[in-house]
Amino acid sequence: MRSAMMQALMIQTTTATEADAETIAEELLAEGLAACVQIAAIRSRYVWKGEVQREAEQLLSIKTRADLWEPVRARIRALHSYEAPEVIALPVTDIDPDYLAWVEGVTRRP
Repeated sequence: MRSAMMQALMIQTTTATEADAETIAEELLAEGLAACVQIAAIRSRYVWKGEVQREAEQLLSIKTRADLWEPVRARIRALHSYEAPEVIALPVTDIDPDYLAWVEGVTRRP
């Protein structure tokens, strides 16, 4: 374990379609904003404008550095089709040092 934790983040967002998820993932990777993006099909239930919504969505789990939070958030917002997309940063409280070194090595400096 590295002494300086919080160097990595896992950012989560959802999209309406697989194509939207692929676009966001590919852009984040191409721009060096993410080291890895996992995409999984999920079923979501949420309240939107006073109504319960039942939707199939794609969940993106984005691995990146903590200092890239703002550029990643801004890029997701720019690419996203939702009016108010979920963009949540989950702090990494512990991480394998080799994995952290890889994340740091393949992402760009802000």
